Amino acid sequence: MTSPLTPVTLGTDQARTRLDELTVIDVRTPAEYASGHLPGALNIPLDHVRRALPEIRHAAERGDVLLVCASGARSKNACTLLAEQGVPTATLAGGTSAWAAQGHDLHHPAVCATTPAGWSMERQVRLTAGTLVLLGLLLGLLVHPAFQLLSAGVAGGLVFSALTDTCGMAVVLAKLPHNRPRAADLDTALAALRGR
Repeated sequence: MTSPLTPVTLGTDQARTRLDELTVIDVRTPAEYASGHLPGALNIPLDHVRRALPEIRHAAERGDVLLVCASGARSKNACTLLAEQGVPTATLAGGTSAWAAQGHDLHHPAVCATTPAGWSMERQVRLTAGTLVLLGLLLGLLVHPAFQLLSAGVAGGLVFSALTDTCGMAVVLAKLPHNRPRAADLDTALAALRGR
C-alpha cells in the first residue's frame, strides 16, 4: 500500500524560475481568472477539479503541476483533493496576491481591456456579507427585531470562516452565472491539459 501524497508549496520566486516547465492551473472562478492570472495558467475552477481529474493526472505524468488561487487556500484544498487521488501537485504560497505583490506580471486577457474586470471572490463575499448585515439591521429596526438574527448569523458565519479557513458564502457565490465557466472555456482548458 502506498502512502498518501503530501502537497508541496512553492514560493513565488521558486515558481517564477520554473514557470516554463510547470503546468499552471488557476482554480479561481472565471471572473477572478480574467482579472489577472499567472502567465500560461489554465482556468479550471475548484468545483470542476474532479471533472478534470483525468486531464490533470495526464499533465502530472508529464511534468509538475502548480495549482493557484487568490491566496493559496483554494489551491491547497485542490492539492489535497488531488493527492487523495494519487496526483502529485504543488500550490503557490500566497497565490496570485503574493505573486503580484512580489512584482511579477499577471496576464490580463485581451477581453479584459474592453470589459470591466470581474470582482474577486473575496470582494463578492464582502459585498454580500455587508449587504446581509445591513439588511438584517434595517429590517430589525423597521419590521421586527427578529430580523437582527440575520446579521448575527452572518457574523457567526464570518467567524467560522476565519477559524476554519473555509467560506460557505464563497461556495454559494461561485455557483452564480457570472462565476461559472462557459462550457467552451472549460473544454478548451481540458484539451490544453490533454495536449501537455
